[in-house]
Amino acid sequence: MKEMDIGKVARWSGLPASTLRYYEEKGLIRSIGRNGLKRVFSETVIQRLSLIALGRTAGFSLDAIADMLATDGELALDRERLLQQADQVDQTIKRLSAIRDGLRHAASCSAPSHLDCPKFQRLMNLAARTAASERPQRAKPGRGSTPSAATAS
Repeated sequence: MKEMDIGKVARWSGLPASTLRYYEEKGLIRSIGRNGLKRVFSETVIQRLSLIALGRTAGFSLDAIADMLATDGELALDRERLLQQADQVDQTIKRLSAIRDGLRHAASCSAPSHLDCPKFQRLMNLAARTAASERPQRAKPGRGSTPSAATAS
C-alpha cells in the first residue's frame, strides 16, 4: 500500500490541506499516521475523496456523505436517499431550464418593453417564487413562537 503525505493528497485533489484536515475531523477520511509533522494517508484516500466530490456535486451535505461512507472503507448507500436527491436534481434542472429559456426569450424579444412581454413576466414571477422558497422561514407571531420580553407584561 502506497502512502501519500497531506501535500501530495492536496495537490492530487485540488483541495487545500485545511479542507483535508476538516474532512478528517468530520470522519470522512482517515490518516494512517504521520511523517514528521505531516499527516500521511493511504492511497485509498483518493477513492474516498472522489466519492466525497461526487456526493457534493450531487448536492449532499457532508453529514449525509459521512453517513454513506462506512468507517471500514465500504459504502453504506441509502438507496431511498439517493432517489430523493435525484428527484431534487430533476426539480433544479426544470427550474434552471425555465430560467434559461426565459433569458433566451428576453434576449430576442421584440416587445417594445420587456415589462410588456408575458413571457418575461412569467420569468420574473418564477424568479420571485424561487427566491422566496430559498429564504429561511421565520416563525410567525402566535404560531409556536414565544413573546419577546418587550411585549410580555
